[in-house]
Amino acid sequence: MDHVISVRDLRVLDGKKTLVGPVTFDLKQGSTTGLCGPSGAGKSTVLRALVDLLPHGLVRDGHLEVLGRPFRHGKGDSGLRSTVVLVPQTPVVFGGSILDNALFGLRHLVRASRSDLNDRVEQALKEAGLWNEVCNRLDTPAQSLSNGQRQRLCLARALALEPAALLLDEPTSALDERSRDTVEASVAALRGNRTVLLVSHDPAQVERLCDRTVRLELPETLTCSPAAAA
Repeated sequence: MDHVISVRDLRVLDGKKTLVGPVTFDLKQGSTTGLCGPSGAGKSTVLRALVDLLPHGLVRDGHLEVLGRPFRHGKGDSGLRSTVVLVPQTPVVFGGSILDNALFGLRHLVRASRSDLNDRVEQALKEAGLWNEVCNRLDTPAQSLSNGQRQRLCLARALALEPAALLLDEPTSALDERSRDTVEASVAALRGNRTVLLVSHDPAQVERLCDRTVRLELPETLTCSPAAAA
């Protein structure tokens, strides 16, 4: 299947008022697509609409297909949450060890032996570029990690679910330059292997990491173009 996600005329509504959209785009298998635009255009809102995590009172309208299957707003389909996974802007680290954090989603959504789960976590940590830094201290508190390491831990937690698509919401905006470069390297390594939708306020970052861009404007318009680096 060429398109992992197909979005047609997606809007986010507050009652009868349109806050975002209409938006139409496709995410191709193995592609990294940048979603960019000015502050207030609704980039993060689009991501949350795709996984039914909109704030109370807002609804998604339009057509959404994931792997050829239509999803309607508010149907409570847990399959969507494990198929399309959102990694938020601020890394969410729970109390407990690094391993506990990496296993969090798997424990809730996947039936497998502890050994199999640990193997999936190890692979995910490697894919996120964090394994070599934590492999000898998986039992230490996750709170001991730096901000950049926490962001990569959240990325690994998502990757362990083996999702069809990853939604990354400003993954480097709260990081210093060195941590930003490390997280960018992890995202760049996914290119061609994972389907990624990346929200960024930084056009240069989108150019570095993405195959194409979807640009949201404050008026209800949408333009798509190849990234300069593609």
